[in-house]
This record gives sequence, C-alpha cells and structure tokens, in this order.
Amino acid sequence: MKFDNILTEIGGVGKFQIKLILIQVLSRVTLPCHFLLNNFMAAVPFHYCNISALDNYSISSNLSLEQKMAVAIPTELDGTLSSCLMFSKPRHPHLLNSSEEPSIVQCQNGWVYDKQDFQSTLATEWDLVCSRKGMNKATATIFFIGVMCGAPLFGYLSDRFGRRRMLLVSYLSTMTFAVLSAFSTSYVMFGVMRFFTGMSLSGISIISIVLNLEWLGVEQRTLFGIIFSFDWTLGNCVLVGIAYMVNEWRLLILAVTSPLILSLVAWRWLPESGRWLMAKGKVNEAHYYINQCAKMNNRYTYMASITPMSLLESVETETNDKKYTFLDLFKTTNIRKIAICSGIVWFGVAFTYYGISLNISGFGLNLYLTQFIFASTELPMKIALYFLMEKIGRKVSQAGTLLSTGLFLFINMFVSKEKWIIRTIFGVLGKAVSEASFTVIFFYTIELYPTVIRQNGVGYTSFVARLAVSISPLIVLLEDMWPLLPSMTYCGMAVVSGLVALLLPETRNTKMPEFIEDIDKPREKITAAKTI
Repeated sequence: MKFDNILTEIGGVGKFQIKLILIQVLSRVTLPCHFLLNNFMAAVPFHYCNISALDNYSISSNLSLEQKMAVAIPTELDGTLSSCLMFSKPRHPHLLNSSEEPSIVQCQNGWVYDKQDFQSTLATEWDLVCSRKGMNKATATIFFIGVMCGAPLFGYLSDRFGRRRMLLVSYLSTMTFAVLSAFSTSYVMFGVMRFFTGMSLSGISIISIVLNLEWLGVEQRTLFGIIFSFDWTLGNCVLVGIAYMVNEWRLLILAVTSPLILSLVAWRWLPESGRWLMAKGKVNEAHYYINQCAKMNNRYTYMASITPMSLLESVETETNDKKYTFLDLFKTTNIRKIAICSGIVWFGVAFTYYGISLNISGFGLNLYLTQFIFASTELPMKIALYFLMEKIGRKVSQAGTLLSTGLFLFINMFVSKEKWIIRTIFGVLGKAVSEASFTVIFFYTIELYPTVIRQNGVGYTSFVARLAVSISPLIVLLEDMWPLLPSMTYCGMAVVSGLVALLLPETRNTKMPEFIEDIDKPREKITAAKTI
C-alpha cells in the first residue's frame, strides 16, 4: 500500500491540506522579505563628500550649499556631481572655468547622505560606498552563503529526524539571529549574524514545501503546488509595504521577521509528513496523522481498511533502518544523472533570478515601485504556468522559462537607459519568467527524488542554488570591466541551464518514488483525475 494510494482513499486535497498550507504561509512570507531585503536594507542613497571643511576657507563664507558643492566637488562625464571625489582644496568661485584646478582626491571627511527615502541603511551606517561598495554587496553574499550551508544541513536533519521537528528549530533560530543582527554594533557582527539568519531560514525554505507536497495527491500536486508558491508573491508585496513604511534598517529587519511569532504559535497544529513516517517504518505515528487527515476531509469510512498493521505490512522493512546520506544521491546511474542535471538547473535558475531581483535600479523608477511591479507580475505568470505544466509537463516548462529569461535579458542588453519604458517592460518580463522557472524547479525537484532522500536531494540542490545566489550579487561589479558583462553572464547561464533541463525525466501525472530503487523502474502514471 503506497502512500499515494492511501491519499487517494482519504483525500489528496481537502480541509487537512488547506490547513497545512495556511499554517505555513505565516512563515513562508518571511522568506522573500529576507531574501530580497538587501534591495532596501543595503540601498545606497544619493551621497557626496562631506565638504564641511570648506568653512575654514574665507571664500566659502557667503556661498550657498550648491555653490560650495560646485567649488569643492568635481563633475562626472554626464555633468552630475561626483559621489566619491572632491578637490584637495576649493576652487575660487571666479575661476570655476579655469584649467588651473586643484588636484582631485577621494573623500577626506566622510559623506553626506540624502535621507529623503531612507533614514538609515547599511551603506550610511558604515559608509559602505565608493571604494567600500563591495562590502555593501557582500552583505547579500554573506547571507546567501549562510542559506547555502543551511540547506544541506536541514535537508539531512529533516530526513533523519522529521519535517515538523526541524521546522520548529528553524523558526526559533531564525528569530534569534535576526534580532541579534538588528542590534549589531559593527559590520563584522552584522555579517556573522546575517550568515546564521540565512542558515536558519533555509530550513523554512526547503522543509515547508516538501511537507506540503508530501501530503498532496498526484492529481492535485500541480494546482496546489502553484497555489503554495503564491506565498512568495505575497511576501514580495508585504516587503514593499513594510519597507515603504519602515525606512530604518534595524527596525526593518525586526518588522519582516515578526510573522514568525505567529508561526511559532501555529506550529502545534502542524502535522508530520505521513509519507516520511511510513518510509521510516513509524507506522503508529503515520496512522495517527492519516486518521486526522481522513477525519478533516470527511473520508473517515475508508479508515476501516487502513490499520497500523496494514501499514506495517506495506513498508519495505529492509530499507527502514538504513540511514541515507548525500552520497546516496549518486548511488545509481539514474539518480546520479538526476542529481547532476538538477544541480546545474538549480544553479542557473537561482543565478539569473537573484541577478535580476537584487539589481532593480536602472529602470527609471524608484525602488519601491520597481519592486512592486516585479512582484505583481508573478501572480498572472504563475496562473498561466499551471496550465502550461498540465499541458506540456515539467521538463519543457522548465527549459522554456529559462530560455525565455535568457532571451529577455539578451534583448535588454541593447536597450539604452534613456528608453527606460522599454527596459522596464523587458525587465519585468524577464523577472516574471525567471520567477516561473523557480516555481517549476521547486516541486519538479520534489517529484524527481524518492521519499527516503527527498530532503537530502532538496538540500543538495538548494545548496547549489545558494552557491549561485552568493555569487550573483557580485557579478554586478564586473560592469567596471565592461558594462555589458554582467548581463551577458546572467543571459548565458539561463540558456545553458535551460538546455540541461531537457535531460531530466518528465514527472507530470506520475507517483512520487518512495525508495532509490523506484528511480530505476518505469514511473507509474495516473491517466485520469479522480473525484475526491
């Protein structure tokens, strides 16, 4: 008696699954808030060299601020005042057009920041601008390295100790380290706390979606997988609203973490994965949650044929006591092919998605409006994605969304910044299909890996993805070598990973494998949806 057969009897979708999804929305809305937080927390407002030392010169006594800036700060090629340079001594107002100008030096006394949009950010807190701008970008990299390290850790632990227990650990550790990062007294302390925040959040990211999909029947997996992904879109919109109202970076961290307090309260009603319990031979606990599911879905009459003894007889006992590790992802030829190809696809998906998402300037709109437009396009794209995946399957959908992302990035490379409307249109389209590729790969991966190593598989692919994400923000720094190099890099990676996706097996309307040996068998298909 496979778990998919049991779900068919007790209801693969119903009040039980809806409750499960709604409980986890509380925690999952915090994911985009933290993952994209650097767009606001590390924003760099308009700034210029502190020229208060001009007051020591008699020529500046009767000058306005604009005039002081003109005599103390050089201009760039486009005529704007430099953000990082100043004159070693002020030019005389009557000699502004003279070729005899003092030498140009780096800012000597710090910077003055415009506080119209942001009261404080990481850049203004520790002067992470100009020669130190790489340190500002590195805060995102540090966070995602933490996510990268946490993914395999939580993947292994949740396969070993269960989904529900490790979610509680993730909730508590995320809240602890997020609060500590908000009260950081130095850049180093902030970096360390942000690393552990990312590590803790990775547990919520990879465990919650697995737990939800493991309680869904085959016929409902695509629809509810798409619905479940709406929480990322919701979190994106929540981030814009909170960031608009809270323009101080310390309070912003606390605000976006606060939903986890409700998640902690709701955790007591969260069920363990019945599929995982059966695979581990914990038949009494599995029967308890299966019984709960049947009651809530009004299918309790079917429980007469489902007893702990029948569950015990259905479990392949020779595999119950085995402790699976990441090495089992490369045990056989077929699982090894899936691991390698899915790792490459995850790298490409994450690399391009965050390459777009963490660099939302340059579209002619303010950060809040750009982020909101990016977020609002995700909903219609995901609705269209459901029909696409149901008609042509996961494999072609995955490859198509990645190749489309590469196409839109390629087009935008040749659109000048003056044509900001066209750039915004193609930027939004690129972001939308990139988000679609992320949605596909999440539950495509869950369908690819067997239950006994599913969290290990998701942990491994998430590790590869976060490696890509930790590199992605730094790619922007390549524009100092050649302006088009970052876009070319993102575009090339999207195309390569899209082609690799075509090497993966199709999983549409197939039962999820329970054991590694099931990978080597033809996948059992469901040819028609059943009425629940």
